[in-house]
Amino acid sequence: MKAVSGFDAFAQLVLTLGTTTKATEKQNALTNYFKNASDADKVWVIALFSGRRPKRAVNTALLQLWATEISQIPAWLFQECYDTVGDLGETLSLILPLHQHSISIEISVAEIMIAIKQLVLKTDAEKKEFVLAYWKQLNQQTCFVFNKLLSGSFRIGVSQKSIVNALEKTEQLPASTIAHAISGNWDAATTSFVQLMQASTTSDSSKPYPFYLAYPLENATTQLGEINEWQAEWKWDGIRGQIIKRNDTLFIWSRGEELMTDKFPELHYLQNLLPNGTVIDGELIPAIDGNPLPFALMQTRIGRKTINKKQLLEAPIHFFAYDCIEYNQQDIREKSLTERRLLLENLVQQLQSPHVLLSQIINAKDWETLAEIRFTAREKLAEGIMLKRKNSSYQVGRKVGDWWKWKIDPLTIDAVLLYAQKGHGRRSNLFTDYTFAVSDGEKLVTFAKAYSGLTDKEFAQVDAFVKANAIEKFGPVRTVKPELVFELAFEGIAESKRHKSGVAVRFPRMLRWRHDKKLADINTLQDLQNLLHQYGKK
Repeated sequence: MKAVSGFDAFAQLVLTLGTTTKATEKQNALTNYFKNASDADKVWVIALFSGRRPKRAVNTALLQLWATEISQIPAWLFQECYDTVGDLGETLSLILPLHQHSISIEISVAEIMIAIKQLVLKTDAEKKEFVLAYWKQLNQQTCFVFNKLLSGSFRIGVSQKSIVNALEKTEQLPASTIAHAISGNWDAATTSFVQLMQASTTSDSSKPYPFYLAYPLENATTQLGEINEWQAEWKWDGIRGQIIKRNDTLFIWSRGEELMTDKFPELHYLQNLLPNGTVIDGELIPAIDGNPLPFALMQTRIGRKTINKKQLLEAPIHFFAYDCIEYNQQDIREKSLTERRLLLENLVQQLQSPHVLLSQIINAKDWETLAEIRFTAREKLAEGIMLKRKNSSYQVGRKVGDWWKWKIDPLTIDAVLLYAQKGHGRRSNLFTDYTFAVSDGEKLVTFAKAYSGLTDKEFAQVDAFVKANAIEKFGPVRTVKPELVFELAFEGIAESKRHKSGVAVRFPRMLRWRHDKKLADINTLQDLQNLLHQYGKK
């Protein structure tokens, strides 16, 4: 069999990653790809898989128009197909008269990505000529990936850790070096693979360090050893971030590697206070007088391009600092947490900034006392407690053993399934995205959407129920008979003027399907409001 290369190999990789649920198969596919791909293609694939995809190059309405012209199907039929499939890129690849056999087009990922990036400046006529030329050459698999890239909707279910592990095997570099190299604000169009692998804070002063992540604590705390070997802190509910000061410039990065400096103008004065060569890790949280506010207030800000005075007053952002990973222009990640904490305390004390606060260390004489303190987390708008081994270094990614998150038990409510729509990826043919409601007298009031928590078998059963009991259709959404009851779990609750229920819940998911309950047994809107009064903040 002839080995595929270029864009064909990339499309094959995307198919493998999207259809397998086995971590080892995904890891092997990534490793094999990086072993055989050109350096130019490697850079673009790293960029695409780490969220650095280009903006939408072609309006999706135009893609639909051109596809209906070529396939000679009416617009209503295309919409029916789109609603059924649930993904535009896949719908286009299914209705277009494409090559049904596997062919190889002689183009690299780098060439096609640069062409797509340049397409933004072209006229609609030029865009149509470009798109149709590729549609005529592609089979269904390559066309699907091409469409996703064109529409700016390309996403892939692969972690940055997996990318790093694959590159570690092929490039003979330490994982920590690779993870740091592919972080930050780099452009695949102007960065070679060699430059990327050699990148450092000297070549890019904005470059953040890879974040160290914690695992959920599943075993008893007593199995961790003596409590005095651990540092306990609140697990804050905010945006994990790094504040960086290098070359007289301030940078604020989110854990998702989004440069967010412009979104937090109240922190810009730190550019004049922080010493050069400083990186602190912590949580960006709206707070007043050092007391955290509901995360919902953060959400009113992060989606805006400009922040007005009213928003600055209602949701002033504070940085709760809990680690220092660069000090005096030196990478200090290999120092122990105890050493780094002393440097952090010294730094924050020197700053005397009302917006930079030390994350509080929780002192407890034993694990039982700490467990009792943990129950008060929700009162502080915290999600639980972080446990960090005092002698631990600051590592890369999610590691088992030294950092644990000991979350509080979620809030729960019994609700009825009211609306459903199809999922994405391997669930694009199943109704797996649900909207739930509680009762308010004779009415049902929606308050949450959830799409996780069930087994594949349960999702298939709910899908069959939706198809058999749909009452109304609104595009891809189906209204169903209010019969299926689920116990929903969520981490927090806050008042919301945007929702009919008057509340917004944090991280809702299906805890279990309550086969033993009927519509008359679900919780009420008053129950939600009671939870808001007890655990939320207005």
